[in-house]
Formats: sequence, C-alpha cells, structure tokens
Amino acid sequence: MTPFEFAAPKRIRFGRGVADGAAEEAARFGTRVLLVRGSVGFADVLERDLGAAGCTVTIVRSRGEPDLAAVEAATEAARSAGVELVVAVGGGSTIDLGKAGAALARSSTPPLDHLEVVGRGLPLTVDPLPFIALPSTAGTGAEATKNAVIGLPDHGRKVSLRHARMLPDLALVDPVLTDGCPREVTLASGLDAVTQVIEPWLSSKANPLTDAICRDAIGSGLRALVTLMEREDAAARDALAFTSLSGGLALANAGLGAVHGFAGVIGGRTGAAHGAICGRLLPPVLAANAEAGGDPERLDAIRRIIVEVLGGADRDAFDTLEAWIDAEGLPRLGAMGLDAADHAEVAEASLSASSMKGNPVALSQQALEGVLARAA
Repeated sequence: MTPFEFAAPKRIRFGRGVADGAAEEAARFGTRVLLVRGSVGFADVLERDLGAAGCTVTIVRSRGEPDLAAVEAATEAARSAGVELVVAVGGGSTIDLGKAGAALARSSTPPLDHLEVVGRGLPLTVDPLPFIALPSTAGTGAEATKNAVIGLPDHGRKVSLRHARMLPDLALVDPVLTDGCPREVTLASGLDAVTQVIEPWLSSKANPLTDAICRDAIGSGLRALVTLMEREDAAARDALAFTSLSGGLALANAGLGAVHGFAGVIGGRTGAAHGAICGRLLPPVLAANAEAGGDPERLDAIRRIIVEVLGGADRDAFDTLEAWIDAEGLPRLGAMGLDAADHAEVAEASLSASSMKGNPVALSQQALEGVLARAA
C-alpha cells in the first residue's frame, strides 16, 4: 500500500444535541471569545450561553461569502478585543470567515501574501487562535478543512487561504442546526456536499482512508438530498450533515477536481452561490472525465450509485443526474450571470486553479469550454 498521511480537526463531535455544550467547550480555551455568526437562530442561543459561562463575547456578523475586506475586519476585531479563541456558527462562508480570522490574528504578514493564486501563498508561521466550528448547513464541510475561500473582487476570483495549522480545534456537527433549512439552500449546499465526496473519490490524490470515507457517503448523501427535496426529514438531515463532514475530511486530504477548479473563477466573476455552481457543473464534469479516459471502475461506481437513487440506465447516469438537477430548479450558469462570451477566458483561468491538480485526468481548455457550454 502506498504511504499516505491524514489531516483532520483535533476533535469532532457529531450528532443531534452536540451543539448544546458549545459554550462549555469554548470556555475551556479561554473567556474572551470572537463569535463569528450568520443568521441562524442558534447563534443567539450561543451568545447567551457564552455569557452565562463567564465569557466576554465580541461579535462579527458574516454577510455572504467572505471577501478580503471582511477577513481583514474580522482579524482586526480579534486583535483589538484580545480574544483567546474564535467560534463560528453558520454556513460554510461564516466558518471560512472565522477560520481565516483565527488564522491571521497572530500573523504579522499582510493577509494577501498568504493567499493562493493572486497572492504569494506564504505559509502560516505561527499557530492560529483556537477555533471551534458549528455548521448550520450541510455543504462545504468547512468544519473539517484546512482552508478558507476568500473573494477578491478586484481580481474577479475566489482563492484559498490554506495551511494545515488552520484545521479546527473542535468541530461540533449538530444536524439540528440544519433542520428547516430553505429548500433552495438545501439543494445547492447538498449538491456541493455530494460533489465533495465524489471529487475526492475520483481524485488522483485519493488514498485508502479517503476512499473509505467517500464510498458510502456518495450514495447516502444523494439519497438524503432527494428525500429533502420531497419533504423535511430528520434522518435525511443527519445523513446529509454526515456527508458534508465526510467531504470536508476527504477534500482536506485528497483534494478535489475540475468542478471546484471552475467554482472559484466563476464565483469570483458572478457572485453566484458556490454550491449552486458546483451542482450545475457536476454532471458535465463527470461526463468530461469519462470522455478523457478517467478511471472507468470509479466512474462506473458513480454511475451505479446514481442509478440506484434516481433510476435509469447506467450509460445515461450523468444525464439522469443532470435532468434531476434541472427538475429541482437549480439555475444554469447563464442565469447565474456567466456570459457565454466569457467561456474561453474562464476555462483558461480555471486551468491554474489549485483544485484542478486533483482531477483524475488532465482536461484540455477545449474540454473545459465544453463543460461550460453544457452547463450554460
């Protein structure tokens, strides 16, 4: 067996009710807390509980996917308040904002210098502040990853701040926080979660442990998402939250692929939701990988899972998935703001994205343009 290593948060707690002890867990790290929060109601409960646990709380509100200015503001808030730890409760964007603020609060290097692609990609030389993540959506798996995705509006890109030091100290994954998530958010974030167990499974950097994590999560995640498009279901919420966590663990170790290679470029240009972009690109990227000679056994395994969940014939599985996504109302790339005239430029820019390094086969610019045309 080829040697490999595996990176993960220091602790993971998963299950209904684990968020109830978040304040007590936080107080073990210190009493001066930066709470980075989205709009989820549990954030109000957590703020109250932190106060009751004797903590002084500084609030940073997450407003959509973080850009460099938001990261700089969160970093400055952490420094000014002299906080001892950062807690983030919300969707993947909120967790990324908290993770970046925790990572940079102790760094004397300008944040841009740490960013990939548009910056210098400098490593972190000091440990971040302790960081606790509580996801309220099942999508990015940010509670288990070593990067934060940051928007650079002036560059028209989304890129990563990435280092192994950024893995959370504690991930509290409580599916209760995802209950009742709006349908359109569930669809987009759920497709991202499914994509993030498919791409590491197919990745050229996959290893036996990431394979074990992804193998069952692909089918259970897709099945849960189909159920949640039909009705609210606690067991399906649990399964999708576990798929999201599995994807975070897998991508932190095996990387991703062309879907996510595109996503940072398209998201930076259009401002469209990350999960929606990934969901729209997944079927055509799978088809392109098959046409380019990707591992037939692994691609056939994906086909069989799709057919088990959605029906149809194995040979048509990627078309079947795309038709289901269409039927559920996910917008196409054109409706998200990507002009067909920009396809060539987007394809060229995506070739340099870090996620492309994990794609199972090298896709030419022509093949990438074909993916965009199919998803338009």
